[in-house]
Amino acid sequence: MDRSPENRAGRLAVVYGDREPFALPMLTPPRRERADAARNHATILTAAERLVSDSGAATLTMDQVACAAGVGKGTLFRHFGDRCGLMRALLDERERGLQDDFIRGPAPLGPGAPARERLIAFGERLFEHIEIQGDLLLAAENGAPGERLRHSVYAVYRAHVTALLADGGYVGEVGYVADVLLGALAGELVLFQRRELGMSQEQLRRCWGELVHSLLPAP
Repeated sequence: MDRSPENRAGRLAVVYGDREPFALPMLTPPRRERADAARNHATILTAAERLVSDSGAATLTMDQVACAAGVGKGTLFRHFGDRCGLMRALLDERERGLQDDFIRGPAPLGPGAPARERLIAFGERLFEHIEIQGDLLLAAENGAPGERLRHSVYAVYRAHVTALLADGGYVGEVGYVADVLLGALAGELVLFQRRELGMSQEQLRRCWGELVHSLLPAP
């Protein structure tokens, strides 16, 4: 059985220029659950969202979430697996909005602009995304080695960046370069650059634009 993120997730056809539709993996759709299980799921997410809003994600514990939601820790772990799984679930709705913007939103992030401009806009949007909810992203990324890379969110980003590189005329190993580019957009690195190195958002945007231009120069 193929357990890749692309096959675990649903798929959506996206047209890049005049090429055939590109199958872009989407976030894993919610599983069908019994009514009581669905209520527990929603209650846990609401409680966790409230705790994150009040105190941040960095120190949030599963005990605190279970207590606030009025459920046992066993129920919590059955629904989300671990703390990182819970953090990723909190991000899912926000991720869906971001995906919708680069799949069908206005250019240059969405269709209608050259691939180079769309790739620059994608990175700039992720910088904003990280700025707003960086601590939650860090908590979601801090799982087992490679777990973030196997998640359907990463598969969506990777497919999108790979398609833009190919559409922009990059002739090398587009998959490898897509991974390298997404490494530059990882929450942990971006927050280190912002908080520890003191880089401004404008610096990050400029450096990202220069990197994309080096890979996809203007015709």
